[in-house]
Amino acid sequence: MTYSAIEKIIIERDAFKQCANYAADKKWENILIVADEKTQKAAGDSLTEQLHAKSLAVRTCLIEPDQNGDVKADEVSIMQALIDINKETDVLIAVGSGTIHDITRFCSDKTGIPFVSIPTAPSVDGFTSVGAPLIVRGMKKTFKAVSPHALFADISVLMNAPDEMIAAGFGDMLAKFTSLADWKFGHATAGEPYSEEAAAITERVLNQCVENVDQISGKEEEGIRILMDALIESGIAMLMFGQSHPASGGEHHLSHYWEMNFIREGRPQVLHGAKVAAATVLIARTYKEKATQLPTQAGIEFIPDPAEITRLLKKVGAPIAPADLGIGSELVEASLREAHTLRDRYTMLRYINEQGI
Repeated sequence: MTYSAIEKIIIERDAFKQCANYAADKKWENILIVADEKTQKAAGDSLTEQLHAKSLAVRTCLIEPDQNGDVKADEVSIMQALIDINKETDVLIAVGSGTIHDITRFCSDKTGIPFVSIPTAPSVDGFTSVGAPLIVRGMKKTFKAVSPHALFADISVLMNAPDEMIAAGFGDMLAKFTSLADWKFGHATAGEPYSEEAAAITERVLNQCVENVDQISGKEEEGIRILMDALIESGIAMLMFGQSHPASGGEHHLSHYWEMNFIREGRPQVLHGAKVAAATVLIARTYKEKATQLPTQAGIEFIPDPAEITRLLKKVGAPIAPADLGIGSELVEASLREAHTLRDRYTMLRYINEQGI
């Protein structure tokens, strides 16, 4: 599988060897791996061995956690990575999940040094996208950066990822039920740009995840491959469209709102896909309840019964309600009123609030 902006996408057991061959072919002799302590152990050490076998020079930047033990894509982490980049650096290799990739893709964009993606868990759909959600002065803001030159995922590493990260990836995929609905609604009511091709890709891989939920929850090789493929193709759909519309709607706005509240209160962070999973059930229920008051049914028909979304999430052990994440009713109500203001998107959540319904 390839895409014009990404030269190579590999999900195999010898992915790290193929990555080393790719780097050697590119004549990238000075490599900086960006990882954290956990992802370096999970994949970075093995990758480094393969790169050394090709006589390539490798340095490692281990992003340090904050006082809560969280690795964040914030100003401190970005500066740490930028300090370790020097004029000899030929390529950056992101070894990790979403946070490490956001840090690396932003640094890649600012320095002009290409980057390669090494996912260590099938946890998010942002590996192949250009968006870098960063925390700046306590606010979550997505910056347009660059996609990776290539992606190499070792299927055995993905299968050994923590259960909660696999559940988060499945949650991020199930969010497409409401994000696609919001996209259809925004196109029908506010003329937001729309791509049938990008929507079709996203819908196809979403359905594949739903159909193979048992294999995914069982961490079977085929299930994990299907989930990883879906997350990658969801990212490619965003890359094709040039914006996050195919994969992000009101459910993501709630997630961002909750995350910024956690940051302000100094609370430990929660996996992106976990927040999105709980938000998807809440948004689906809200949209279904308000459906008769919407100006069009465009998108509503795409959302399953919230009970079905809940059933699927339970199968993989994902959160199904804000309370599962320690989010109280006051924050939930505030997010339903205000989260739509975080992005310039015409979602059903925005319409509901603007019309006071």
